[in-house]
Amino acid sequence: MIEVKNIYKSFEKSGVLSEINTTFYRGKTNLIIGQSGSGKTVLLKCLLGLYEADSGEIIYDGLSSKDMSSDDKLNISREMGMVFQGSALFDSMNVLENVRFPLDMLTNIKESEKYSRAMKCIERVNLINATNKLPSELSGGMQKRVAIARAIVMNPKYLFCDEPNSGLDPKTAIVIDQLIQEITREYNITTIINSHDMNSVIEIGENIIFLKEGYKIWQGTNKEILKSKNKEVEDFVYSSELLKKLRQ
Repeated sequence: MIEVKNIYKSFEKSGVLSEINTTFYRGKTNLIIGQSGSGKTVLLKCLLGLYEADSGEIIYDGLSSKDMSSDDKLNISREMGMVFQGSALFDSMNVLENVRFPLDMLTNIKESEKYSRAMKCIERVNLINATNKLPSELSGGMQKRVAIARAIVMNPKYLFCDEPNSGLDPKTAIVIDQLIQEITREYNITTIINSHDMNSVIEIGENIIFLKEGYKIWQGTNKEILKSKNKEVEDFVYSSELLKKLRQ
């Protein structure tokens, strides 16, 4: 679980996040949504430790960012997995090499265990027959699954996904959504997804944070968001033609 308390973040005296208070729950898919410029990416980077908030605190399973030593920060970062928007795979490495890369960089475990753990994650994302393929030989959906396998190979407590469905067709996007949700529950991870995809919101939004102009405007579930009476939320949710028809 990650708790966010009174986070404020600015750049060149211009506020980007203001008074953010929320909780991201373990074992659930937590989504951060909002229009471009709402502060989604900045909040995600604060949670990852890439940005330091000007004020407030972030609490990772009881450990506050205010009380962290350098070693604490390093340990927390090692408990994080990240799925990047463009998958960010290494072109010259095959699937197995990409997935085991964090183990090579951050651990001193035996080669046999690295191989075993990487293969287990590859199998979990249903790519066991693509182990020796390069990223260029994979579809966009397959590349995303490799990225997920790499993100979980260190057995993280926290999984962060930045627009995981970007560039995918709707059918493949649903497969990726479902895979992320299944892994979240199986591994009991605190998963946080930065998304603008309303299909993802409806499909896997167990805990949704809606941001607008740096403020948290609304928080609830995928069932609650369709019934929200908040004007800003309504405008965002029903911006697509499909959802407009469902509303009628």
